[in-house]
Amino acid sequence: MAAEERPFRIDIGVCTYRRPELAETLISLFEIAVPAGAELRLIVADNDASPSASGLVDGLRERSPFPIRYVHCPKSNISIARNACLAESDADYLAFIDDDETAEPEWLVGLVSTARLTGADAVLGPVRAVYGTQSADWMRKGDFHSTMPVWVGGQIRTGYTCNTLLHMRSPVVAGRRFALSLGQSGGEDTHFFTALTDAGGRIEFAPDAVVEELVPEKRASFSWLAKRRFRSGQTHGRILATKNSGLGRIKQTALAALKLGYCLAVSAAAIPSPVIRIRYALRAALHAGAVTGTLGIREIRQYGAAEAT
Repeated sequence: MAAEERPFRIDIGVCTYRRPELAETLISLFEIAVPAGAELRLIVADNDASPSASGLVDGLRERSPFPIRYVHCPKSNISIARNACLAESDADYLAFIDDDETAEPEWLVGLVSTARLTGADAVLGPVRAVYGTQSADWMRKGDFHSTMPVWVGGQIRTGYTCNTLLHMRSPVVAGRRFALSLGQSGGEDTHFFTALTDAGGRIEFAPDAVVEELVPEKRASFSWLAKRRFRSGQTHGRILATKNSGLGRIKQTALAALKLGYCLAVSAAAIPSPVIRIRYALRAALHAGAVTGTLGIREIRQYGAAEAT
């Protein structure tokens, strides 16, 4: 049997918190193509205080072509839910998809093909935002909600969990966990993947492994985008602060402040172009967060109970 067809196992982790959209996510997973030689299982980690997703999952079991493992981890901390998926998985690979996303039919095939072809420790796929009528023209034209990796010097140095595949047999993945301190602010995925690459791990990109995410009305605003960028900057600044001390940290803070000033200036000069103006305003929010992060200011809370309210 060819190497790519040898039997192997894949778990797909879905962390959820009071989202009825979970049903659409699971149904999309029922219809995905299965990589040759793979056995699939779904893991649903419910982060609500009560097992609110249990009934939904049970109601879909008969429709599922794959076993479903339901785990209740009641702490309203996304890191606990992600770590529950890691702890429950005994497969060769563990994929993550968010509970408000739907997978394209070739999603998993794309992730696994890239992982096995490159030998990467982790693989990222694109998240394609789907905008409704409530979204402003500048938001749709600028596509501010879609997610793609960031390359630095030709390498992907950090990642995200909304569309990813982890090689669970990799020494830089085995035993690694998401930071509980970031489980309500967000940024736990940035921290996780940055530590993975710092340890010598490699992240690759699978452009055809697409998931879609409908942008709800509560996220279709500049304020939500700015808050998210600010928090991302805080996490980045916090990581920089742990790698630098004394004069090095001061330099990182000053650099972030200079970038903040530059982005504000460009945003102010781009008044005739809403997309450019807002793009640089959001970059300014990112660098503002980085300034506070390097200064040790705690990240704002954006997910779990904070997001629900």
